[in-house]
Amino acid sequence: MDTRVVRRTETAAASATAGMLTLEIRPDGRLWAVQGGGEDAGPVWVRRSFPWSEPGRFLSLRDDDDQEVALVQEPAELDAASRHALEQAMREAGFVLEVTRVLEIEEEIEIRHWRVETRQGPRSFQTRLDDWPRALPHGGLLIRDVAGDLYLVANPAALDRNSRALLWAFVD
Repeated sequence: MDTRVVRRTETAAASATAGMLTLEIRPDGRLWAVQGGGEDAGPVWVRRSFPWSEPGRFLSLRDDDDQEVALVQEPAELDAASRHALEQAMREAGFVLEVTRVLEIEEEIEIRHWRVETRQGPRSFQTRLDDWPRALPHGGLLIRDVAGDLYLVANPAALDRNSRALLWAFVD
């Protein structure tokens, strides 16, 4: 089994198999990870890990301090109820905005301000100055803002000339 539960101890991180991990959506709407029969439970959020080409695998479950609680390499290994809860959390957290036009990119100390148009409407967001758009295998670009939201430029070459000029200044 590839799924691992990571629990911090005083000396090292201990890991156990996925059979000890149960996921559930609580009444407050948050995803909870319950480990080892229920004595160790807490709210978690989902962060997709690499590779971006397999967004349904390698899911990091993180606590409110952004510490990894579990790594789900293959959701199919979870029991049906846990898998359903994980899928629901991924639908809610996995909203990727598709950029159709870049209007403005301004830099300040340690922060880059973006103003874009997306298929979902106009958006403004910020990235850290040292965070760069990530090239994807299919030729697109992925941008993660400071809040962890994802912005996809599916086909950078199809953008208007001004958008490409603004964007390519930040792409290797």
